[in-house]
Amino acid sequence: MPKKKWLLLAAVFFVLILTAASIAYFRADNGLSSSTAFAMGSYVEQTLYGRKGEETGPAASQAIYELDNHISWRREHSFIYNLNHANGDGPVPLGDDARAILETALSVSEKSGGAFDATIAPLSWLWDFDSNPHLPAQEEIDDARALVDYKKLRLEELGATLPEGMAVDLGAAGKGAACDAAVEVYKQQGIKGAVVAVGGSIGLYGKKPDGSPWKVSVRDPWGEGSIGVLALGEGFVSTSGSYEKTFEQDGVSYHHLLDPKTGYPAQTGLVSVTVVSDSGALSDCLATACFVLGYEESLPLLEDFSAEAVFIDENKQITCTPGLAESFTPVL
Repeated sequence: MPKKKWLLLAAVFFVLILTAASIAYFRADNGLSSSTAFAMGSYVEQTLYGRKGEETGPAASQAIYELDNHISWRREHSFIYNLNHANGDGPVPLGDDARAILETALSVSEKSGGAFDATIAPLSWLWDFDSNPHLPAQEEIDDARALVDYKKLRLEELGATLPEGMAVDLGAAGKGAACDAAVEVYKQQGIKGAVVAVGGSIGLYGKKPDGSPWKVSVRDPWGEGSIGVLALGEGFVSTSGSYEKTFEQDGVSYHHLLDPKTGYPAQTGLVSVTVVSDSGALSDCLATACFVLGYEESLPLLEDFSAEAVFIDENKQITCTPGLAESFTPVL
């Protein structure tokens, strides 16, 4: 089978693989439905349990499309697009969803000491990992760094204000927030249980009828398979890894997880961080912040937000925070 076709097939059935232990049961009981869509530059994979699954999946996908139209800097006239193009004027009106995500992003920015920064856009645009990844000149990096400072992003009653030249990029929160949006639809529709995966974020809602925990694979950073499995209840899981977007120049490999303080890819000895939290947007932001901070400095941050994590370092050492120690099973 051609590689591209294999990758597409793998993406379509990604969520089903995560819950493989219960597939046979729900096929036999005719209580399983699945949905595949594309939003936020990623596949949106849903597996739903209950009678309303077939109508709820498309409704959740629509909620994710609408969220993307509100928070993507690429979408003309989105709240974030308008903020980035206000030339310092404001406050720029925000919808409830954009405001809530910005509040989460700013909270993580502050408590991480800027390891995560919601105003990272000038740096991320400079490196351009999505379209034209390249090593910028030092002068360019210095200029972009001067425009990255979450403390200058102001949230007010009437909206947000950002100095001219600065810009917000919620890419490190968006996919987790998309899982939040889907789970909200599941709650409204009365779905018994569901799994939604958007890029590196996963939302786990309700319960499986057999009462067994949800099974979430943690990707092997050095291969296509799994390095371990998390057995979890309701919640959200987000992973940031240095393997996701990379390029090589002059014999040096660069990844997309930038340290706002240096302007270069973070070098903390980590290759992957998987965060478990009660919020999708929060888990997404924390995964990036923890990668940039490194293992030791991440622990107080995780404690502040009552979150847990699985760290994988360059030596293939896997370290779980105490709350996940019994939930994680390595693949031997």
